Amino acid sequence: MQVVFSHGKESGPWGGKISALAQVARRHGLQVASLDYQGMDDPHERVAKLLAYLGELDGPAILVGSSMGGHVAASAASTHPVVAAFLMAPAFYMPGYEALTPKPLSCPVTIVHGWHDEIVPVDNVLRFAREGDCTLHLLNADHRMLDQLDALCELFEMFLKHIPGVGKGDPD
Repeated sequence: MQVVFSHGKESGPWGGKISALAQVARRHGLQVASLDYQGMDDPHERVAKLLAYLGELDGPAILVGSSMGGHVAASAASTHPVVAAFLMAPAFYMPGYEALTPKPLSCPVTIVHGWHDEIVPVDNVLRFAREGDCTLHLLNADHRMLDQLDALCELFEMFLKHIPGVGKGDPD
């Protein structure tokens, strides 16, 4: 099983959040990959890149995304079967992109969002979580949530523990 990370619009494939969460995933015996979307501002291109990667992947995937990467991960999960999705401050219902927000996903979804997010309004995520019956955690944080890295890792750890077949040291 592989965890596939999708970074945000202004970030890179191995930023602070992804690097920290990748360590958590590796402790559970999971393989990790982080796609590089730098220079790709069009969310459609990012989704196409992720879907192409998933199409070549041998085995199941867990998708993790932050901001635009959360939107990309959810969009890909709406058309490609995945085990679960962990989304941080996903860019849902953003002006000009409302129609791109995917419908509720058929896999388990956990969302973590900051109450003080200055980029993606918390109401957007509340709406998606309510409509999709998602697990939602709201932190006393801004959009980047870097001051909540320990909490993000704990929530990701809890998320992984609820996925069948994922256990500490599980080689699959």
